[in-house]
Amino acid sequence: MLQYLNISNLALLEKASIEFDSGFSVVTGETGAGKSVFLGALSLLAGSRSDKSIIRSGSDCCEVEAALHFEDASEIDSILTELGLPTCEEGALLLKRSLHQSKPSRVSINGSLATLANLQALGTCWIDFHGPGEPQRLLKNERQLEMIDLFGQLGREAEVCEREYEAWRQTLGEIDRLRNATQLSVDQIDFLRGQIQTIDGLELSDDAIEQLERDFNRVSSSQDLLQLANELGLGLSGDDGALSILSPLTRAANEASEMDPSLSDLASRLENVILEIQELGAEYEMVGASLNFEPEFAEEVQRRMGDWQELRRKYGREVSDVLKARDEMAGKIDSQGDIEGALAQLNEKADEQEASLKRSASELTRKRKKAGDALVKKAEAVLLELGFKKGRCGLEMIGQKGLKRYGNSLPEIMFSPNVGEPMKPLNKVASSGEFARVMLALKTILADVDAVPVLVFDEVDANVGGEIGRTVGLRLKGLGGSHQVICITHLPQVASLGDSHFVVEKDQSGDRASVSIEKLNSNDESRVVELARMLGDRSAESALSHARELMAERAESTT
Repeated sequence: MLQYLNISNLALLEKASIEFDSGFSVVTGETGAGKSVFLGALSLLAGSRSDKSIIRSGSDCCEVEAALHFEDASEIDSILTELGLPTCEEGALLLKRSLHQSKPSRVSINGSLATLANLQALGTCWIDFHGPGEPQRLLKNERQLEMIDLFGQLGREAEVCEREYEAWRQTLGEIDRLRNATQLSVDQIDFLRGQIQTIDGLELSDDAIEQLERDFNRVSSSQDLLQLANELGLGLSGDDGALSILSPLTRAANEASEMDPSLSDLASRLENVILEIQELGAEYEMVGASLNFEPEFAEEVQRRMGDWQELRRKYGREVSDVLKARDEMAGKIDSQGDIEGALAQLNEKADEQEASLKRSASELTRKRKKAGDALVKKAEAVLLELGFKKGRCGLEMIGQKGLKRYGNSLPEIMFSPNVGEPMKPLNKVASSGEFARVMLALKTILADVDAVPVLVFDEVDANVGGEIGRTVGLRLKGLGGSHQVICITHLPQVASLGDSHFVVEKDQSGDRASVSIEKLNSNDESRVVELARMLGDRSAESALSHARELMAERAESTT
């Protein structure tokens, strides 16, 4: 339930802190007093969109915050976890929304920054608004369908039907795409096959490409390397090379070591140098020999490198990119060979899905008709209390052309307010007052199966005569046994039945208009005065007496 609501700088309201009780709360005030501020604060916390024009003139920031408590917060916690937000501590949900003139607005949920979409996701779980526009929505067949599904607890069956519909439509879309796919020409198929053959011929892998690049570099620079290797080989071990110069010196070194044995190490070192030069010369000659490629090998390496560079340019620099393109091209060729077969399979699949969807839709229509009949039967009983002594309600399921997301039919709630009159669709028989009472009857019935804990009724008793106002109030009060009900009303018969009573007043006595919200004590004289005002004159003794009678009747109904 909603525990408290703090509002600052919203429209004409500078500041208010409101504590709520469970059960049935009423909100009253003069026309134009600013009751919309009360609703506006709640709708902001439910995630409704707004602009900076609602910020109190002269203020930079408007803030609304609320605390709610849930006996079982598992559903709310599940949504919070999915949204990546802190869960409720001891069942408490804390909401805050700030609108600023000079910087972006902010949303906070359980102390963590959040988004407007997060508020909207939570709002559907904790609050439901029923306002003056509800009767017009009631005329829409889709809205009537929602009510029947809620009353009959057909949400799961409706979801199954919708999933089957989406799967069927997806298959039909695949059929359309395949039928409209461009048929490849012979030349296009030959081109794709040539590309695949080129890719396969390279036997692509990261190791294979590394080896190809090494071979290509060697082939490309082979002439320069061959010249340098020959020059080094001749310079080391050729006829006029270093070896021909150093070899004769070994005789002199050996003679010197015979004369002086201490020079034998130097002679050995010279011999080692000569051996090293011999080996170096031999190795450079081998390098030169290895660079003398066969023309066929060189041409093959250059061709393969040319193919690889062209493939990289077309399909991507990495081996994986080229291989992916190869698979896609192969898939295009394969699809050309079995388009008719693929279409036959998809058509068979679509026929099976359509047959299953028709069965589900027909069964759902049957269950909706049963639930709808029970709903309008209950509504008839409530309408009897609301002044329709001979009012009748009915339901027709209207078949639709083709299958829809919701099935194959839509409901049409039928109504006859007077004896002897045939039942007709609501929009053809009901006046605004009749609309309001039919809607109220349905809403009070549906609220019993609605899991949303906070129900806000905005002048749903408009166009309802005073003689049945008490019945309306009793209905709303009855909802307070299972929900927290907040009702903005102009009827004293309704206001007198509230477990809590809030008065919205506008003060224009000073230089600037302001709005205040005050909670009246249940047995306080100020509540009697407010009821007398609603009856016509807060100063008239007759109105005050009538107000006290209403309060006494409330006490009797409570006991």
